[in-house]
Amino acid sequence: MKPTYTAAVVGAGAGGKLSINALAASDRFELVAVADLRAEAREAIAAAHPGVRTFATHQELFAACPTDVVCVSTWPPSHLAVVQDALALPLKGLVVEKPLADNSRAGRTLLQLIRERGLPVVVPHGLLVAEHGRQVVELVHHGRIGMLKVVEIECTGWDIINAGIHWLDFVVALVWNAPAEQVLALCDTSTRTFRDGMQVETQAVTYVQFRNGLRVVMHTGDRINIAEPGEGVLFRLVGSKGMVEFYGWKPRYKLWNAEHPEGALVEVTPGPLSNHHLYLNLLLGQLDHGYPHYGWPEYSLAALELCEAAYLSSQHQCAVTLPLDQ
Repeated sequence: MKPTYTAAVVGAGAGGKLSINALAASDRFELVAVADLRAEAREAIAAAHPGVRTFATHQELFAACPTDVVCVSTWPPSHLAVVQDALALPLKGLVVEKPLADNSRAGRTLLQLIRERGLPVVVPHGLLVAEHGRQVVELVHHGRIGMLKVVEIECTGWDIINAGIHWLDFVVALVWNAPAEQVLALCDTSTRTFRDGMQVETQAVTYVQFRNGLRVVMHTGDRINIAEPGEGVLFRLVGSKGMVEFYGWKPRYKLWNAEHPEGALVEVTPGPLSNHHLYLNLLLGQLDHGYPHYGWPEYSLAALELCEAAYLSSQHQCAVTLPLDQ
């Protein structure tokens, strides 16, 4: 019989609720406790999940009921401190929401500390586990559109750090181990737009050069005119032998190649599990076998570095050469 693992969630915001619901729906995890600074959030959790203990701070939670797994879903600048405190527990695994931290240096430190303990960790980026996202990655990796040359991303109603990090994480996964070498970006800050509690740019264009020749152009902002009518997100993957378009979280894509010269629209049936539940299953595989895998967390760190480089490029009006730590 496979073991079950106790779990706690620190932060009951949007990401925290996704982890809370996925843990509650899993028969392999026991949701024990949730910490959140807001009394109204704790009251909502207690009403929705009777028997789950609630605490104002993660320190109180860790002292009262240490668990096998901790899900860190707080404000990004606090992720490193929460993880450091969690690592003092007899911990077996971690879930850390994106972005890993508020800058790539802190994110790199966070992952290094987890590696030193040899602990499994997942960083949820739903596009990589969504069925249509997985199929698009496989198309590219199997050469169905030839060598990937250009990626165009258009996204309205969002910004670099809140949505762009998801899109860039997907690009990093597409190109495997080919590192990015330069970022050039310009941000318009003419309005006071706030999302997820922080001020972000009105719109931005981010241009990324990868060492293998791939070029990525990402246009994000409050009101972006998407080239595909009716869509809020557009990905266009241009290869040497074809092209794929898809539309963010919507479960479909369109493929042009030698087999489909006129383009074929592929409708994808989503699986029964939420994306966070799928990430918990990835964590379970590592927990059960005692073999941590850091590939996808490293992709998330690389995406965070690209976001940071974009903001630095706009701030200093220059191209930023990667990696930032050099």
